[in-house]
Amino acid sequence: MSVATAAINYIYTNTFAKVELSDGVAIVWMDLEGEKINKVGPATIAIMEPMMENIQQNPEVKAVVLMSKKKDFVAGADVEAIYAMKNAGEWEPIARQAHRLLNLMESSPKPIVAAINGAALGAGLELALACHYRIATDEKHTLVGLPEVQLGLLPGGGGTQRLPELVGVRVALDMMLTGKKVFARKAKKLGIVDRVVNPHALLRAAKNQALSMAGKKIVRKNKLQVSDKLLEGTPVGRSIMFSKARETVTAKTQGNYPAAFKIIDCVEIGLKHGRKAGFEAEIRHFDELTVHPVSKQLMGIFFNMTAKKKNPMQELVRPISKTAMLGAGFMGAGIAEVNAKNDIHTILKDIKTETISSAKRTVWDNLSKRVKKKAMGFAEREQIMNYITGQLDYRNFDKVDMVIEAVFEDLDLKKRIIKEVEAVTHDKCIFASNTSALPIKAIADAASRPELVIGMHYFSPVPKMPLLEIIVTDQTADWVTATALDIGIRQGKTCIVVKDGPGFYTTRILAPLMNEALLLLEEGGDILQIDKAAQQLGFPVGPVTLMDEVGIDVAAHIMTGDLTAFFKERGAEKFKMSSAPLSLKNAGYQGRKNKVGFYLYDEKGKKKKGKVNEEVYRFFGGQERSQFKNKDIRNRLMMMITNEAARCLEEGILSNPTDGDVGAIFGLGYPPFTGGPFRHIDSVGADAIVSKMNKLAETYGGRFEPAQIIIDYANAGKKFHDS
Repeated sequence: MSVATAAINYIYTNTFAKVELSDGVAIVWMDLEGEKINKVGPATIAIMEPMMENIQQNPEVKAVVLMSKKKDFVAGADVEAIYAMKNAGEWEPIARQAHRLLNLMESSPKPIVAAINGAALGAGLELALACHYRIATDEKHTLVGLPEVQLGLLPGGGGTQRLPELVGVRVALDMMLTGKKVFARKAKKLGIVDRVVNPHALLRAAKNQALSMAGKKIVRKNKLQVSDKLLEGTPVGRSIMFSKARETVTAKTQGNYPAAFKIIDCVEIGLKHGRKAGFEAEIRHFDELTVHPVSKQLMGIFFNMTAKKKNPMQELVRPISKTAMLGAGFMGAGIAEVNAKNDIHTILKDIKTETISSAKRTVWDNLSKRVKKKAMGFAEREQIMNYITGQLDYRNFDKVDMVIEAVFEDLDLKKRIIKEVEAVTHDKCIFASNTSALPIKAIADAASRPELVIGMHYFSPVPKMPLLEIIVTDQTADWVTATALDIGIRQGKTCIVVKDGPGFYTTRILAPLMNEALLLLEEGGDILQIDKAAQQLGFPVGPVTLMDEVGIDVAAHIMTGDLTAFFKERGAEKFKMSSAPLSLKNAGYQGRKNKVGFYLYDEKGKKKKGKVNEEVYRFFGGQERSQFKNKDIRNRLMMMITNEAARCLEEGILSNPTDGDVGAIFGLGYPPFTGGPFRHIDSVGADAIVSKMNKLAETYGGRFEPAQIIIDYANAGKKFHDS
């Protein structure tokens, strides 16, 4: 610590903040040295406590404002420091020091105002909750929330007590159990922040508010709705509320995520026995979670996501000033939207005016939802829409640097289109195909510039799904790969790069999982039981539901094309393929899109909960069904997808295990708590996986024979990941 010179009027400085005295207000400018974001960790806590004590003892200070010099207020806790914990008990002294700091702030006789611009998440919001007043800006990147559950943790800085006290238990639990983040105006409505202002007015508003509170008793009023007051105000009501919360969490997580239950415990303890007991429970449970295997896996995913925001080939990237989108269907509209939202001009071409109009209306409607939430202004919506130009011809394609096609999955059609595109674009224009299964090399064979052809496999719905699978052939130029990565990162996607091959990576490993579900049905299995078993594993939806969602016709297309031929090359004993998708397609079954699938749907296409279309069983030997052991179903499904992922690494489709984990989780919903297929093999043990698969192979056939790479790792005692 060093006392700053009077010339700049800093009364205190450290590596986390500089304290400026202005009109009797101590403005704590948070600006963590050497980091792009402000985050709270052991070192930060250690230097903040004496800083706050110094401010409180300074007679010239009447009030305090906490504000950031960075883009965000405080982005959260130092996850790297938490991940480094090896043993239970290591984090507890750090947590206690953090609680001392926050209690010191909360009990300060001098009012403290949090001036929030940008993200105040996790420990950042907990820091703000310990202040006496919170003002947030109406910027679109201003968000507040306690998303620790997404890392397998819980709010460890008093959040499980202060947030419920402020907004009520129901709202607080909803935010903490889902990791939900809310924009400033919604936060004000809930009572999390007290005022919303323009960013330019933030400092002035915070200073004036702090001075107006100086020397006065600070009294806060919560904003509980009448119904919440009635529910939370009685022991019976509270009992019902916590029971319902645990029931909901159990249904959604299948018990795979312990942090959610510990959050409920902390809130309930605080409500029953007082906030001191609640704080103690929070400290104890947080410490336990820092070393829990699930938390370690989820934090590992977080690190992978963060690393994927950087382009390892940045030096090869060539600028893209304008793109073109061929096909204005659901996928085309989604890709155009993520382009436009990230300032990428896009020509949206289709053969039908009504399809283009529908696509633009879809984008408009999606943006309007954000406008309604006050997360976007009217002018910004108009500006984004101006980035999309709809047309029926190839006008101005000579000015386009990248063309992305999302037309029907027909190889001849795509070959014809690539020839048309090459005729109207310049000789360095990238051609990207959004195919989910057709070989990129087969498309590139029709090109005169095959080095410019690449696959960019988006997932539906594009604006929501985080993964982009980029597929390269042996001919794809490195700068083309680098530029496709750059576009994906600009679109906000988590990208993986894989080699070309039947089904690439994600479709290839999904196909055996869905096929196994169909084989279970052929053996007399029950649709509901199969889907439930998959959800117990941690998949967001079961494989049968997924077939209805993706489209039975799409599944039939995939399972009768090059990918199926690839699997059949292993031999009948090595891969048994169900013929049901093709039979279902020929009988008119498409799934949810035409409301004729494995499940029953209402007139609006919404699935009737728990209602199976019994007629579908005629394609699987009749309506008489058997109940299998859930464990057997889970093992068959999990080993199928995991083994195929290992084969992809073995064959060079994947360049590393991390991309395999990221692709499986963010593209297919592989259970996140496992860390992905390769983390799963590591945690269970390659030898245990080999043993389990050999037993399955003895019972169900050679398709369960473990990949050679898993056998090799088992024999060598190796892991796919070093840590």
